[in-house]
Amino acid sequence: MDAFELLEAFEELPAELRPPLMKIVKVLQDTVKREDFLSLRETVSTLAEAQKKTEENLSLLTQRVDQLAQRMDELTQRVDQLAQRVDELTQRVDQLAQRMDELTQRVDQLAEAQRRTEEEIKKLASGLQRVRKEVGGLSRSVAYALENEAFRHLPRFLGERFGYKVLDRIVRAEIAGEEINFFAKVEKDGEEAFLVGESVLRLDDMGKLRQLWRKVEVVKEEKRAQVVPLIVTHFATQKLLDKAREAGVIVIQTFEF
Repeated sequence: MDAFELLEAFEELPAELRPPLMKIVKVLQDTVKREDFLSLRETVSTLAEAQKKTEENLSLLTQRVDQLAQRMDELTQRVDQLAQRVDELTQRVDQLAQRMDELTQRVDQLAEAQRRTEEEIKKLASGLQRVRKEVGGLSRSVAYALENEAFRHLPRFLGERFGYKVLDRIVRAEIAGEEINFFAKVEKDGEEAFLVGESVLRLDDMGKLRQLWRKVEVVKEEKRAQVVPLIVTHFATQKLLDKAREAGVIVIQTFEF
């Protein structure tokens, strides 16, 4: 190995290894055989190759470290994003909780309002019940007044308008459990019959006609005689007035007296 080749071999070594090796070479120039020197050369070359591989491995390791650092940065970014989303979710949960509290408060207010409304309805229902009782009492008073007025005018009116003569006075009666408002024996053209009459404030319901007809049938069954049905009312709808007259019922409205 000439000096030039030896110099090239030294150039391939790291700078910090060159001085010690130069001393070794000087010492061995006079004592080391050529075979030993060649062996040393091979050793130095192997050492240089190992150093080269070490540097390559170090470069690969550095590259992998850089990649790992990049992945760590990406992971850190993703963690930051996740933390931000968690913060946003927490904020939305807080907002939802606030809305739930507001809704609960509104429900409580509605429940309280409902309770007050129910109390007012109870008061109103109680008031309506009193009003109904008062109206019912007033209606009965008006009905009794209507009946009393009819008792005075019916004998004359039946004779003048319909030709019926009242054979005895008109009274209230109970026959077979049925209350009869106007009951009397009457006569027309030599034939006797029983007057069966009802007093209603308004003739505006077919039920009132059916009620009268039920009482008529009861009297017919009990007395085995002809019956003259009568309704005295303050007001009658034209429809009910026509139906009653078609059925042979005498309908007298108070303004006719």
